[in-house]
Amino acid sequence: MEPFFADYLERLQSLHEDLKKTVKELPQAALDWVPGPDMNSLGVLIFHATGAERYWIGDVACQDPSDRNRAAEFEVRGLDAAKLAERLDQSLVYVKAVVEKLTLDNLKQPRISTRDDRNFTAGWALAHALEHTALHLGHAQVTRQLWERKEES
Repeated sequence: MEPFFADYLERLQSLHEDLKKTVKELPQAALDWVPGPDMNSLGVLIFHATGAERYWIGDVACQDPSDRNRAAEFEVRGLDAAKLAERLDQSLVYVKAVVEKLTLDNLKQPRISTRDDRNFTAGWALAHALEHTALHLGHAQVTRQLWERKEES
């Protein structure tokens, strides 16, 4: 495997580990809690982040259609920390399998987002997936902090 792809997978795995730490040992109420209007629960953040990874890495970069239901990702409730960790692990298994097949030349190749018919390169789609997961990790960490402060008061 090219060092770039090994590094990419290491970064994504690190983000997944941090997401798992963020929800570890939290009660179900914390995982489904929504801090305010137009915000998401920890469960939704993880479910959506993994759905987006599958889309941007699988559907777009690797041209492996998933029939993703993006809207359903925002309706998730009742998943405990173990189930969320399992979803993160399954996502990483899939990403590793498809990324291992890529070459550096693939990164330059044009791709189309079926969601909005926009053009990207495969490299852009990979970068966006990593960026998107990192963004939602930050959201999850702040959500946990807000939950903990709420519990202290």
